[in-house]
Amino acid sequence: MYRYIGNKIKLTEDILEVIKEMIGENGTVADVMAGTGSVSSALRKAGYKVVASDIMTYSYHHLSVNLKLSEAPNFSKLMKSKDFEGVSDGGYSSVLKFLNEIKPIESFFFKEFSPEGLPKNESPPRKYFTSDNARKIDAIRAKINGWIDIDLISEVEESLLKHTLIMAVNEVANISGTYGYFLSTFKKNSLNDIVMKPVSFFPENSEGHTVKQGFAENLAATIKADLAYIDPPYIKRQYAANYHILETIARGDFPDAVGKSGLRDWWDQHSKFCTKTRGLQAFEKIFKEMDCNNFLISYSEDGLFSLEQLTELFSKYGVVKVREIDYNRFKSNQSQLKKQLKEYLISIEREI
Repeated sequence: MYRYIGNKIKLTEDILEVIKEMIGENGTVADVMAGTGSVSSALRKAGYKVVASDIMTYSYHHLSVNLKLSEAPNFSKLMKSKDFEGVSDGGYSSVLKFLNEIKPIESFFFKEFSPEGLPKNESPPRKYFTSDNARKIDAIRAKINGWIDIDLISEVEESLLKHTLIMAVNEVANISGTYGYFLSTFKKNSLNDIVMKPVSFFPENSEGHTVKQGFAENLAATIKADLAYIDPPYIKRQYAANYHILETIARGDFPDAVGKSGLRDWWDQHSKFCTKTRGLQAFEKIFKEMDCNNFLISYSEDGLFSLEQLTELFSKYGVVKVREIDYNRFKSNQSQLKKQLKEYLISIEREI
């Protein structure tokens, strides 16, 4: 995938080991703050059934591709449309070829996120993408939106195209790690032409998975699982602000781009786990309302809540065990914070 705050790729083996110890080698696992889906994908590959969710729309599309597809869909409706008259081979590869060769246009991304654009709020031009790449993104977004509007692609086909586009966008974005702000000069990779590349598919265990969108604490009452894995934000940094451009691609909309950085209004995706006042309450809501007897929580020593606070709360709901792991901090710039910190895997087993 791509660099993502709190990504658990390096901890996946440890997480799977603890899950196996708690519920065995099969069962249903809920990954309720799934992000880009690295843990959900590993759970699928390990043979578990997965209920994955996140509040972000781009996460929904990543999860749909990672969990529901074992091969590329055939885009059967789209292949019968006028855009593909005379195309004999069809399918995902033909759709990507069409989109990669599409005529650029000047629309939202060109105006708001390129150096030749004129932002609506009269901010100085932004440099998230070269002007050529912004024009290409505009054209691809417009075409995908058009196909959706006339029902030429299914929901999972939409997810696949948006997932593929987001992966391509990340290859040429002029950023240091997140989309909180752009770099003042274009770095080498951002000068490359954007290209949508086919993604790989995992053939096994593609049935029975569920993907939801929403806040974990609000979805808890709708989920039944043998174990719930919870990877909440640790600090006040909000994912919705730091990945606003990916959210706009995933939604296919045209929001007001606010301030010098061009943020969309993200308050509807503001996580309670990023606040000291409501984060612990959100944990409790999950524990009380989810039909689940085992929980595994990832947390960091530099999170908003201390390990003592968490274990005191979690002990109200079952037997708590803590595993400490040395871990390298996510850094998108020249941060002065220490590189290594401790990551906690905190398990809770209800006393039935």
